Amino acid sequence: MSLDAVLSRIDSDMPEALERLRALLRIPSISTDPAFADDCDTAADWLVAELQGLGIAAEKRATPGHPMVVGHADGPGPHLLFYGHYDVQPVDPLDLWDNDPFDPQLEDTPKGKVIRGRGSSDDKGQLMTFVEACRAWIAEEGSLPCKITFFFEGEEESGSPSLVPFMEENAEELKSDLALICDTGLFESRTPAIVTMLRGLLGEEITITGPELDLHSGMYGGVAMNPVRVLSRIIAALHDDTGRITVPGFYDGVPELSDELEAQWQGLAFDHAAFLGDVGLSEPAGEQDRTPLEMIWSRPTCEVNGIWGGYTGDGFKTVLPSEAHAKISFRLVGTQDPLAIRENFRQMVRDMLPPDCKVSFGGHGASGASQTKTSDPAFEAARQALTDEWQVPAAYVGCGGSIPIAGHFQDILGTTPMLIGFGKDDDALHSPNEKYDLESFHKGTRSWARILAALS
Repeated sequence: MSLDAVLSRIDSDMPEALERLRALLRIPSISTDPAFADDCDTAADWLVAELQGLGIAAEKRATPGHPMVVGHADGPGPHLLFYGHYDVQPVDPLDLWDNDPFDPQLEDTPKGKVIRGRGSSDDKGQLMTFVEACRAWIAEEGSLPCKITFFFEGEEESGSPSLVPFMEENAEELKSDLALICDTGLFESRTPAIVTMLRGLLGEEITITGPELDLHSGMYGGVAMNPVRVLSRIIAALHDDTGRITVPGFYDGVPELSDELEAQWQGLAFDHAAFLGDVGLSEPAGEQDRTPLEMIWSRPTCEVNGIWGGYTGDGFKTVLPSEAHAKISFRLVGTQDPLAIRENFRQMVRDMLPPDCKVSFGGHGASGASQTKTSDPAFEAARQALTDEWQVPAAYVGCGGSIPIAGHFQDILGTTPMLIGFGKDDDALHSPNEKYDLESFHKGTRSWARILAALS
């Protein structure tokens, strides 16, 4: 087994690899919009053809939504599963794109060359780093260094409604020794990282109703209860003066950070002033006794994502609104129970209602956090492989976001997930002018080649 030959192959084939990525990026596989259903199907077909072209037994699998792509390649050593998603976010607002989002362009920027287009970073570019690493192994060695299952989804950007049923129905086929996920990024755009902590997510929409209809504020103001006032009081009560969340029982299941992990995070020298400064802020606003990295990675949150009621158009209309609305999300950690938090939150709201108001709720998702133990020697092997490629010590990090597939691998398949990605902070994923650094694509591909060698 010659890793050097595989890495050299990746280097020499990079122009062709970029053209293959551009071909995939041209497919407008927007999963949330039914108008693009055929395009999602086309993207799945494209991936099946690519895998089959490498001699991998791959096929498109139907679901009630967009299809899955599943492929199998035999080999020695451990059985690895690689997960990525081929669907992308909508491109609106289109007028903020410099070019057609599905006509990917190679561009020179002050920070280096990039490929610009929808899905370039999330997740087609990341997915293809692994495929290209496998291509190089097969070209040089005639086979892969271990047994690999390829698992590509087409609904990640629209809530993955078909994912859990598909995994449950095909659990025996998808079980593996380790599940690799490439949908994350470098720490501060420079440090290779393995994500070991992901926060869960709970969404709640509340509507406070007072009078039966909007009222004249001159005739009824002061005597009639205003639902916006009630809602504002409820929202203000969700945090105390130190930034702690006041929902009863909210912190049940929230663990303290281990001394080892705390020391490693401190060693990352996270520049929270620059992190906040990039978006026009200066002071951390969370729990006052926690570091900024703890706030982002290992502490739970409660945030208001939207609030509205009454007249919000141009000019002025002196009404006392009948209804007030808010969308509130909770990021969860440890073993926090999203369903228990939902009920406690709802009861807290009910308890704060005055007699003339009523409330209705709408739930939006309820997933717990996931945490990966790094005691498996595969984690240190992968971390060393990343360090060797990037010449920067790789780190175990947390992630403030939620990637439910990691928990599904644990809960449904009993497989440990390993999350490694090569996105950068300014990739603008989900936004206009999304891009993927060519450095990330090149070194990410080389990283996977090294990791496959290290795990075999």
